[in-house]
Amino acid sequence: MRKQLQALRTAMAEHKLDAYLIPTDDFHGSEYVGEYFTCRKYVSGFTGSAGTLLVFPNWAGLWTDGRYFLQAEEQLKDSGIRLMKMGQPGVPTLEAFLRSSLQPEQVLGFDGRCVSAQAGRTYYQLTKSLGARINDQVDLVAEIWTDRPPLPAQPVWELALEYAGESRADKLARVRTVMAAEGADVFLLTSLEDIAWLLNVRGGDIACTPVVLAYLALTKDSCYLFANDAAFPQQVQEHLEDDGVFLRPYDGFYDYANRLSAGQKVLLSTSNVNTKVLTSIPTGVHIIDRPNPTEAMKGVKNSVEAANMAQAHLYDGIALTRFMCWLKKNVGKIPISELSAAEYLEELRKVQPGYLQPSFDPIVAFGPHAAMNHYSPTKESDVPVTQEGFLLADTGGHYLTGTTDCTRTYAVGPLTQEQKQQYTAVLQGNLNLAAITFSTGCSGANLDYAARRPLWDLGLDYNHGTGHGVGYLLSVHEGPQNIRWRISNGADVPMAPGMITSNEPGFYLDGSYGIRLENLELCVEKETTPYGTFLGFETLTLTPFDLDAVDPDQLSSREKALLNAYHARVREAIAPHLPPEEAAWLEEATRPLA
Repeated sequence: MRKQLQALRTAMAEHKLDAYLIPTDDFHGSEYVGEYFTCRKYVSGFTGSAGTLLVFPNWAGLWTDGRYFLQAEEQLKDSGIRLMKMGQPGVPTLEAFLRSSLQPEQVLGFDGRCVSAQAGRTYYQLTKSLGARINDQVDLVAEIWTDRPPLPAQPVWELALEYAGESRADKLARVRTVMAAEGADVFLLTSLEDIAWLLNVRGGDIACTPVVLAYLALTKDSCYLFANDAAFPQQVQEHLEDDGVFLRPYDGFYDYANRLSAGQKVLLSTSNVNTKVLTSIPTGVHIIDRPNPTEAMKGVKNSVEAANMAQAHLYDGIALTRFMCWLKKNVGKIPISELSAAEYLEELRKVQPGYLQPSFDPIVAFGPHAAMNHYSPTKESDVPVTQEGFLLADTGGHYLTGTTDCTRTYAVGPLTQEQKQQYTAVLQGNLNLAAITFSTGCSGANLDYAARRPLWDLGLDYNHGTGHGVGYLLSVHEGPQNIRWRISNGADVPMAPGMITSNEPGFYLDGSYGIRLENLELCVEKETTPYGTFLGFETLTLTPFDLDAVDPDQLSSREKALLNAYHARVREAIAPHLPPEEAAWLEEATRPLA
């Protein structure tokens, strides 16, 4: 059993806690978190980006979703922590497990800063119904993690108007218009991506996500940014103040919330603010619980952002195509491993104009590792890439002109007919979704069938969503929209022109290999007829699919035309930027299929 787990149980006993909950979240509900906030990882050893650890004196379990089942099984081995596979038959939800396990008068503990207000309400209602209690004021991990890293405070910089496309002042005015319509006196915002978007600032407080650790309070005539002022250069502070934005100490946000007056109306999202924010607001303050208006605003890219994102994908396509050429020519001839392949691709990105950093940890996975949806190689797990089967590379970059996210699965050796059939079905799903036309008002739940049907026809499927929103030099995973057939995580949010969404069907054979093909799609208006306005997608990503893995006989004539047209776009855009030898290779790699 891990010593951290035992230390946590000792601390639980000292605080008279019968159960303790450790989510993945930081104080802001971020998908990825800084090292200071990796409490669940510290105790359990599980490194995935989603999961919740629940500890009792004689039992511990970790709930995570299908993306991480294989990874969690491996990392939890011999830890004394049971893997609870969310959504699988016979596996209770976390709430159901608590309901059946907590006894009257027992105490459930957690750090209220790391649990969303929405989840906190659920836990309070659950424990009340059981006659149990909650202590949400205790950070047990802080007591046992003696060498815990400090809170991050990386330098803050401003995103120029030529990249943002809209001024800070105009964005604040738009939000205040929504506040007025809602009758709100104060808007409390804790989502780091939303704050960065609203104020046109970027930072480095979370790896691969250039945000600033901060809270924000907005009224009709004031705006306070609660952050570490040491991270803000004087010029940035002055520019913020010119737009009526004033810095306050980071920890002062809870005191601000506590000083709100009875009768005031506060706009916030209980899906985003944490439990401590909600419990800090005095009785008598009216809470307007709505999605953050900034989420929908930042999700629809303006014309400048959309044009910049296309430019970012040209640069990214050059790097990705050069990587594919290098891989195809050198696998089996020079030593290549998962890590060295990821490092080589990063070097190709670094020379592109405006490149800043990866948009997430590279997922470069060979053979069985690719069956783990979100495996990232480490020095301990790194393996050689040999001339057999598939290499899956899911990578992305942040540029001043936007954010990219692309997955390609490459044939690095001979494939079976079954592997080609599966790869081709995934490709069919990608092509079909990219080419879809749909009525205004359709959501991702309406569109998912286009991507899954080729796999479903074969009795196959994949255990993750087909598409997620992508931010502009923010989070690579962004709402409000999503593409998945289950109504969750934004799948019921209507698609709108300007949204950028991933298109990434896949197939995974446990213990053997994985296939995923991902492009980013810009939602656009196609036409208006007497029957309504119809939308579709324009593909931003520009790099070849691997024709060596395709079974042409499996493609319909329409699908061949779609593939050939896409590859023609790639040739036209990328070839002029390649050395002659690589351009000649690209000509063959994107040859039309008859």
